Amino acid sequence: MNNPSKQQLAKARVLVVGDAMLDRYWHGAVDRISPEAPVPVVKVTREEERIGAAANVAYNVLTLGAQASFLGVVGDDEPGHKLEALLRETGIAVHLKRDPGLRTTVKLRVIGRHQQLLRMDFENEPDHEALASQNETFAALAPKHDAILFSDYGKGGLAHIPSMIALARAAGKAVLIDPKGTDYSRYAGASVITPNRAELQQVVGSWNGDAELQAKAQRLRTELGFGALLVTLGEDGMTLLDDSGHVHVPAQAREVFDVTGAGDTVIATLAALVAAGLPLRQAMPLANRAGGIVVGKFGTATVTYEELFA
Repeated sequence: MNNPSKQQLAKARVLVVGDAMLDRYWHGAVDRISPEAPVPVVKVTREEERIGAAANVAYNVLTLGAQASFLGVVGDDEPGHKLEALLRETGIAVHLKRDPGLRTTVKLRVIGRHQQLLRMDFENEPDHEALASQNETFAALAPKHDAILFSDYGKGGLAHIPSMIALARAAGKAVLIDPKGTDYSRYAGASVITPNRAELQQVVGSWNGDAELQAKAQRLRTELGFGALLVTLGEDGMTLLDDSGHVHVPAQAREVFDVTGAGDTVIATLAALVAAGLPLRQAMPLANRAGGIVVGKFGTATVTYEELFA
């Protein structure tokens, strides 16, 4: 199969489930050091808000030209309502559960002289009632989608992931996971899991050379019943391990400006292409190309169909 047409992608439906976040940026001028402490004083001139974390993954699916739905839990607070408004503006089908006891996760970055000076995180974990209602919605939504993408940012929104994976697999859906933490058994049975180098090392230990990486990754894949394991290796490209062995593609970035959100773009592209009917081995080089494009942009960015297939 060649590259999917715009029409094929427009029919592809991806359900993204995971931890939603609001990314806030305060941009300003730095002209002096504070008299109170040895820190720069930033005179804030511009505030910016963007869709972050798993919600940004859904946005990446959409900008590529596929249909995206997003399921997640937010607080009943100002950032939660702001995030919902931003999501609705994009055209993503939004299914947010509100937990009144939750602070919607916000990452606030203070930018001066075009560099990040400070990041502040506001967060806590959702309660079980909100997560249980998310499960019911998932059961209704999963059959209507071609691929299910779980984007785990470790904020507690995917406490029930094993039952969701089982449900999606029973419905015959491709399940793609961007993992967090060291316990990959909770992702057992996924079609493909996409750890980066550091994340995989936390789980299988370090390795010397490609042969040892492949042996360790294949062992993990077999143990947990993953259809495939895609390891993103930054400047060294990415390696896909599946039943047929392994395939590697070198990195494609022309210039690296900002790596924020590159993993989001890679898995979103993979999910959109798999939903459009592409086998993983054909989708991987395109996802790699998308990652190469997005690191040339500032902040959590996205890639369009035209950019990817130019």
